[in-house]
Amino acid sequence: MFILPADAARDDATEPKVPALRVALICAAIALLSLASVLMGPAIKSAFIVAAIGTFVLTLRIDRGATRALLPSDAFSLRSATGAGLWMVWLLSIAYSPLAIYAPLFLQRLHALSPLTAGYMVAGASLAWTAAALSVASLTDSWPARLIVAGPVSMSAGLLGVAVVMVPGPVVALLLPISLIGIGIGVCWAFILQHVMTGAKHGEENIAAASVATVQQTGIAFGAAIAGLIANASGLGDGQHPSSVLHAAFWVPVAFVAAPLAASMIGMRLVALRSGRERAIAANRV
Repeated sequence: MFILPADAARDDATEPKVPALRVALICAAIALLSLASVLMGPAIKSAFIVAAIGTFVLTLRIDRGATRALLPSDAFSLRSATGAGLWMVWLLSIAYSPLAIYAPLFLQRLHALSPLTAGYMVAGASLAWTAAALSVASLTDSWPARLIVAGPVSMSAGLLGVAVVMVPGPVVALLLPISLIGIGIGVCWAFILQHVMTGAKHGEENIAAASVATVQQTGIAFGAAIAGLIANASGLGDGQHPSSVLHAAFWVPVAFVAAPLAASMIGMRLVALRSGRERAIAANRV
C-alpha cells in the first residue's frame, strides 16, 4: 500500500484465486484423523484413517493438474530432489509434534513438575534446534550429505530415549533425548530445504520454496492428529488416570520413531540424486 506505485497494475493482471478446494481437502484429511482418535471400534477407526490418507492423496492429484499449484509438479516423488526433500520435511514435521503436545502433560503428571518448568524442558528441543543449525550452517563438502542422513537418526534416538526415560526418570536424564530431537532436525533442516529449492524444475522455483511451509504445517497437523490417536488408544482418552498416563508416555513417543528413520532412508536417496545431478552437470561442462 505504501511502497508499490499506484500505476503498478497491468492490464493482463488477474485476481489471485484461493485454492479453496485443496485447502479444504487438507483440513478434511486432518479432521478425519482427529475423529479416528475419538471414535470407538477398530473398524471405524481404520475406515477414517484410510479415508484421511485417500483425501490427502486426492489433494495431491488435484494440485498437480491445477493452474496455480500449491506444490511443485514433482512433489513427493522419489525420483527428484525436490520430491524427496518434501518427503523429509513432512516426516520430520510429523515426528516433532508429539514432543511439544504431550511431553509437558507427562512431565506434570508423572514427575509433578510445574507447567512452567515442564514447558522450559520441552523448549530445550527448540533451543537445541537453533544451536545445532547455527553450528553447521557454514559446513561444506560432504558434511551436508552426512547430516541429511544422520540428523533424522538422531531424532529417532531422541524419541526412543524420551519413551524409555519418561516414566522411570530421573527428569534430568530427559534433557539428553529432548536435546537429541532438536539437534537431529537442526543439523539437517537447512540442507534439506536447500535441496528442495535448488532441485526444483525450471519455472517452479518459487512454488518449491513456498511449498516447504505448507508441507511443514501439514506434517505438524498430521503428527498432532496421529499423536492424539495413539494417546487415546493408550487409554488417555478415558481420563488422566495414572495407568493411562504411564502407557501413553511410552507409546506416544515410541510410535513416532519410525518416521525419522524413514526420513533418513529418503535422505540417502536425496543425496544420491543430488550427487548424480552434480556429476551430470560436470560432465556437460567438460
